[in-house]
Amino acid sequence: MTKPESKKGGVTAANAPSKSTASAAEQVNNNGSIEPGCQDQSTPIKAKVMKQTSRESLHRRNTECEVYDDGTNTFFWRAHTVTVLFILTCALVYVTLLEETPQDTTYNTKRGIVASILVFLCFGVTQAKDGPFTRPHPAYWRFWLCVTVVYELFLIFILFQTVHDGRQFMKYIDPKLGVPLPERDYGGNCLIYDPGNVTDPFHNIWDKMDGFVPAHFLGWYIKTLMIRDWWMCMIISVMFEFLEYSLEHQLPNFSECWWDHWIMDVLVCNGLGIYCGMKTLAWLSMKPYQWQGLWNIPTYKGKIKRIAFQFTPYSWVKFEWKPASNLRRWLAVLGIIFMFLLAELNTFYLKFVLWMPPEHYLVLLRLVFFVNVGGVAMREIYDFMDDPKFHKKLGQQAWLVAAITVTEFLIVVKYDPNTIMLPIPFFIIQCWILGIILIFTWTLWRFFIRDITLRYKETRRRKQEGPLGNGSPSTPSGRSKLNGSSETLRQRKS
Repeated sequence: MTKPESKKGGVTAANAPSKSTASAAEQVNNNGSIEPGCQDQSTPIKAKVMKQTSRESLHRRNTECEVYDDGTNTFFWRAHTVTVLFILTCALVYVTLLEETPQDTTYNTKRGIVASILVFLCFGVTQAKDGPFTRPHPAYWRFWLCVTVVYELFLIFILFQTVHDGRQFMKYIDPKLGVPLPERDYGGNCLIYDPGNVTDPFHNIWDKMDGFVPAHFLGWYIKTLMIRDWWMCMIISVMFEFLEYSLEHQLPNFSECWWDHWIMDVLVCNGLGIYCGMKTLAWLSMKPYQWQGLWNIPTYKGKIKRIAFQFTPYSWVKFEWKPASNLRRWLAVLGIIFMFLLAELNTFYLKFVLWMPPEHYLVLLRLVFFVNVGGVAMREIYDFMDDPKFHKKLGQQAWLVAAITVTEFLIVVKYDPNTIMLPIPFFIIQCWILGIILIFTWTLWRFFIRDITLRYKETRRRKQEGPLGNGSPSTPSGRSKLNGSSETLRQRKS
């Protein structure tokens, strides 16, 4: 199987010079690990390693570590298209000739749908296009790409059903679904210290310590690994709490105590998850990305370490979003934040309109799905935004994730428009209008008014310097203006 990342940052044994191969081999200890870290970010990468001459090759000198790979191609990495086809054919032959088909229409329908999905997954895992990630295996990421396609098709099917049929269709997945959710009181008593409760005055805090606390922490830890920027993570975290304040009149579970919003969520769970994520990013940026084949490592300890590192990235690219550098990046960052917030809201609204309890396994499966596809989508979005000349189109996973987010929102709008259209309090509308005006004003000043002003000042300065240079014979112009007069230049050369 191919390793696409090695084309960007890696050196294979066939392409690496013998001198660099020997020096890299000297750095391998008895455990099979590589002692030195990633090269300094300012060190230029060799021309033989970086074959591209586009702007990406210049930019990645500061954002991507050099990778050494001895080029070992074992059974684990080889393509197995014929083997998979043979196994799939044998399974179909067994079902057709040796297994008796039941007379249950519902059971046959479910099994036929599952079999169709499995055949599609087998095709995609062996034949789909590889993405930017290769570890632990390219087939793993191709599998999730095919799952993304299946999930989007499922959402499209639900979107084209009536509200009643769509909710009752969920019974085919789990007979417990399709039942209206009971009303719950999420706000309640917001006293941190409740003097009325003599046995446990801090019972309100302990009541909030449920399974959602580690879920918040783990979720924001993974989101930090996806976004790779502290400021963007904090903005999304704070903005979502403002959204909960704004929409608590629509969904009851948005109604939380003030200390649950800002202390438990933003500072403790989200803040700690972002902090641990940034520490992990720092370790990944300093980790040596030099790979050996498992059978080339002499010790068992080194082999175990190599197996563990198989679940770490093949190479590392530091994300430099730079939203204020140009208008394109600024709009892209705003779009990323908007889609993140919309995907977060879809989690709560989908549960509400499809009558799924928060603890249902489908809710957890959706979160696991976004954990696996979100990192690939963010990498593809960053590559497309960072160098559109090299990456001429948006990546396949990013395209599908964006389509899924929009489709989920359309399902929410169709299935419960009354909840979505509940009037927002006027003072909340004023706050959001003020925020939008501030963003629009800053965008207009930063990328239009400021640039026009700077160009006008530059043009005016050149016009003022022009007459002085033409009227005064002693004032040098052009190249002599920088290097001095021609006479002084001759004396300096002599």
